Amino acid sequence: MADRYEDTNKMSELISDDYRLLQVISRFGLSLGFGEKTINEVCREQQVDCNTFLAVVNFTKCGDKVLDNWTDRISVSSLTEYLRQAHSYFLEFQFPNIRRKLVEAIDCSEHNEVAFLILKFYDGYVAEVRKHMEHENAAVFAYVDELIAGEKTTHISIEMEILHQDPIEQKMTELKNIIIKYYNIQGDANLLNSALADIFVCEEDLRMHCEMEKKLFIPAVRILEEKVKEERSAADEEEDNADVLSEREKEIIVWVVKGLTNKEIADRLFISINTVTTHRRNIARKLDIHSPAGLTIYAIVNKLVDISDVKIGE
Repeated sequence: MADRYEDTNKMSELISDDYRLLQVISRFGLSLGFGEKTINEVCREQQVDCNTFLAVVNFTKCGDKVLDNWTDRISVSSLTEYLRQAHSYFLEFQFPNIRRKLVEAIDCSEHNEVAFLILKFYDGYVAEVRKHMEHENAAVFAYVDELIAGEKTTHISIEMEILHQDPIEQKMTELKNIIIKYYNIQGDANLLNSALADIFVCEEDLRMHCEMEKKLFIPAVRILEEKVKEERSAADEEEDNADVLSEREKEIIVWVVKGLTNKEIADRLFISINTVTTHRRNIARKLDIHSPAGLTIYAIVNKLVDISDVKIGE
């Protein structure tokens, strides 16, 4: 398969190419049984944002090399839900599963202090991770939900909320090293080796999770914050200048007259389509002009554009 996944790749080939993507698929709520369907077809049928899915799978496969391609195309709501599901997976499935294997594999009797301390170390670690993830759920993800809903929010520094703590995978690495170096099991070591293999997988999974929050989630939220700020500024401007066109509204009239779509205007001005729509609604109300032809006449008369820039009749 190519270095990067595209929406035309078959979903089944993606999984065969990298088994780690099974967890990605699970956290997006995608069901197996893909047949010969492409990534785009599966995402569309199962109502998953395809750009966000591609951003996550390509980040998992390629790391930082994909950031420029996907950061500004991510659905923040879809990525937030993905991260929530990752938290649930760690706390409700992976950590309890590893603990069960450890209990079964090591001698936790009062005569085996090393085994007892290993389990105590593990329980303390899981409690720390749970506190960290539940804080993110309650503070960071709730803040992002409010941004998406357009509600008034008290700004928080998500970098501080997410990054101020020590990397949560670090103690998992320490546990792994303690078992390898200092726990000498007598007899069949298959159970312990199986638990240790799960710890290796969990360690990598946690590392990728933290990197994804840092390098995909935080930048995507920053873009969202700028869009929300722009939309709120537009609303405040509308309230302050009920009948006077703002400079941004004049700018949008120019691009409408020149034939750009709302999406093209949004891309050119680095604002959301919703903001463009709001501006156009305000323009129509203020000028009582509702057609591009009418705006063209207004723009020429008020010298917003030169008549030579307008393709009359097209």
